[in-house]
Amino acid sequence: MSMTGDTIAAISTPLGEGSIGIVRISGEDSFRIASEIFRPKKNIDPSEMKPRTMYLGSIVDPGSGEVIDEVLLVKYKAPFTYTRENMVEINCHGGFTVQRRILEVVLGRGARVAEPGEFTKRAFLNGRIDLSQAEAVIDIIRAKTDRALNVAVNQLKGGLSERIREVRQRILRIIAHIEANIDFPEDDIPEADPDTIREDIRGIRVELEELLKKAQAGKIMREGLSTVILGRPNVGKSSLLNSLLREKRAIVTDIPGTTRDIIEEYLNINGIPVKIVDTAGIRETCDAVEKIGVERALESLKEAELVLLMLDASDELREEDRAIMELVKDKFVIVVLNKTDLPEKLSVDEVKSAFPGKPLIRVSALREKGIEELKEAIYRAVTEEIGPVDEGVIVTRARHSQAVKNAVEALERAESALSSGIPMEMVAMEVREAWERLGEITGDTVREDVVNAIFENFCIGK
Repeated sequence: MSMTGDTIAAISTPLGEGSIGIVRISGEDSFRIASEIFRPKKNIDPSEMKPRTMYLGSIVDPGSGEVIDEVLLVKYKAPFTYTRENMVEINCHGGFTVQRRILEVVLGRGARVAEPGEFTKRAFLNGRIDLSQAEAVIDIIRAKTDRALNVAVNQLKGGLSERIREVRQRILRIIAHIEANIDFPEDDIPEADPDTIREDIRGIRVELEELLKKAQAGKIMREGLSTVILGRPNVGKSSLLNSLLREKRAIVTDIPGTTRDIIEEYLNINGIPVKIVDTAGIRETCDAVEKIGVERALESLKEAELVLLMLDASDELREEDRAIMELVKDKFVIVVLNKTDLPEKLSVDEVKSAFPGKPLIRVSALREKGIEELKEAIYRAVTEEIGPVDEGVIVTRARHSQAVKNAVEALERAESALSSGIPMEMVAMEVREAWERLGEITGDTVREDVVNAIFENFCIGK
């Protein structure tokens, strides 16, 4: 039975031409609507169609009697559905017009258009999945690599939820022990030993801190490592992008300043999604359009997690190069020496002294030499400096990370209170704060506005 009352409908497949399109209906009136618009090929009353069985037939406009399309229709009976409500899926031909017409007929029989993510939101509200599992649904849709997909699938299966619930149960036992001593001091209850409680709290805090250490890796697996190619004009940045992608994505000429805007593409490096950003060459210019490109390149630098600093190995270092080197000195940098198919004139020692210990890779973007070595350097840089990118329980979202941080801080305050001899009531308050903060991850203690904001990022029909 629906907890939300009304019936929703949406096109659940991408709009455009395709072999199949799906119009999805969920809610109390799903079966009634289906029986009013569907005419099965077999001589059977639509109301008598069995759940989870596909039926061939036609969608008919009840008002005009017009046949809109030949379809396959399947009914799903609550609570064994995605939303835990009665659901109907209409598999029609994948053209925009036919899908829109079928949706119009469905809406005309009493359904309303679903909001973004409302099917998954109903799955959450009806208790089929928790909030972190709901967020994993969109992560699966947006996964850029197999490893990113595996992380999202593990979260959908409840990997993170199980860990958080287990920790919350341990916290709850601490709260119950403290509050029992406060509320029933005369009863035969073992006295709450501050040292034991502090040790229990510390163990939970350390475990949560270990979870936080994987947060940066989790963010990368979900969003990709933001990587910007930076250098002065005509050092080969666009050629490098094309070589990394193995396609001619960016325009390449011998004319400095050809690239005027940023170009973004995703690259799969050993399962890690890397968002490569090619930028305009950085230099002083009077060209108004090129100047905008330079400004956007500098904006991309602010957001970048990794910088591929590109220098021309066949030329001496220029003041433009040194200015860019100064700009990126505090960033996570891999130095890329390009045009190594030509005689080397660059002062490599000066570059190494400016970036001690940083990887330095020689490539020829034009001849696609050194590209695999650069990819390996990017992978090593991620795993060595950001941490292991495994596929276990990982905190992938900023919302989850902040909730864990808040819980850790509350537990730290509880430990400090115990060490200072502060009354147990205050200790219990801080421990309960940690319990509530962790509940925000699964949705047990989250505010309604946060829930709404999460599902607004979903596509319509999911």
